[in-house]
Amino acid sequence: MKNQRILLIIGGGIAAYKALELIRRAQDRGYEVTVVMTKAAAQFVTPLSVSTLAKGKLYANLFDPHEEMDVGHIRLSRQADIVVVAPATADLMAKMSHGLADDLASATLLANDRPVLIAPGMNPKMWDHPATRRNRAQLVEDGVHFIGPMSGEMAEANEAGTGRMAEPAMILDAIDGLLGPLRHGPLSGKHVLITAGPTHEPIDPVRYIANRSSGKQGYAIAAAAHAAGADVTLVSGPVQLGAPDGVRLVTVETARQMKHAVVEALPADIAILCAAVADWRTTQEADKKQKKDGSGKPPILELTENPDILLYVSREAEPRPELVIGFAAETDHLIEHATAKRQRKGCDWLVANDVSQEGVMGGDTNAVHLIRDQGIDAWPKADKQAVADRLVEEIIQHFQ
Repeated sequence: MKNQRILLIIGGGIAAYKALELIRRAQDRGYEVTVVMTKAAAQFVTPLSVSTLAKGKLYANLFDPHEEMDVGHIRLSRQADIVVVAPATADLMAKMSHGLADDLASATLLANDRPVLIAPGMNPKMWDHPATRRNRAQLVEDGVHFIGPMSGEMAEANEAGTGRMAEPAMILDAIDGLLGPLRHGPLSGKHVLITAGPTHEPIDPVRYIANRSSGKQGYAIAAAAHAAGADVTLVSGPVQLGAPDGVRLVTVETARQMKHAVVEALPADIAILCAAVADWRTTQEADKKQKKDGSGKPPILELTENPDILLYVSREAEPRPELVIGFAAETDHLIEHATAKRQRKGCDWLVANDVSQEGVMGGDTNAVHLIRDQGIDAWPKADKQAVADRLVEEIIQHFQ
């Protein structure tokens, strides 16, 4: 990975502060980082901070007499292996999709012939605006790669939704995937099958049984496994997340559909089953919306068990994956229930987390216990990408 070069363009959004961590983490992975800041970005993070972390490799002025003597805006992109825009504001996306070039950032993007990865960061209503949707569609057609945005609480008071910039670790995993430095990495040649998100079990055409799983942990694991060189298949229930670059995504809604997709994706060397599959479904889905009848009594729903995907992969799949990892979301007696589940299901490892804690399901952080034959390891609370990275490191060590 040495000497691979990132040109980082920092847009003018509140998420610009994450660019500081992105620079540091990229350098930790061996990348050289050169930065272009927009005028608006300097309102959120200081050029001095960025310049210090980037070791002086900071540019901001399209009309700098010294830098433009050799057409600096073209040189900047041509010297890079990849151009990353983080955060990519609605304004920058609009300029990119329409070919505008009125500052150093947009001129460099227009003169670029390298892969482009953008990490959008903006208010949810801006992200959902028809103009932004049109711009995104055009950029995808132009070959621009996206990571995020993610869903969650926004900087503005009482604002939540999809618009948060992806975390630096996720962006770096996407960079790794695009540049391919780890295609011969420690998990190269291994097929990793991952399930993520909830399942939706229909009651009638407008109602379903589900849970609060966001899919963030599973998607983070998929990105980390791909970055380590694995061939990754991600079977996902309904979530508001973009597929990690380089990962084969299969979308489903129900538990039965998820099991079918898992069976179709086998054989695999490693199975990581962290989807929050609904335990039950109605025995019969109504073909019309169920209405109140005036009696004050709710309709009786007859339930039946859904297929147990973890049990199937652990005990019935032929050939069985060499390493099967299950997940357990518990609200009480965490270790006791999780240990019993591992024995009952027959998986090799089990990752347990206490979802009674506020903000775990649907949130960005997790605190888990890894249960296996060697014992139980308690991991400190961390963002879900960090948890994913550590789990993949444990998998790598297992196969060494």
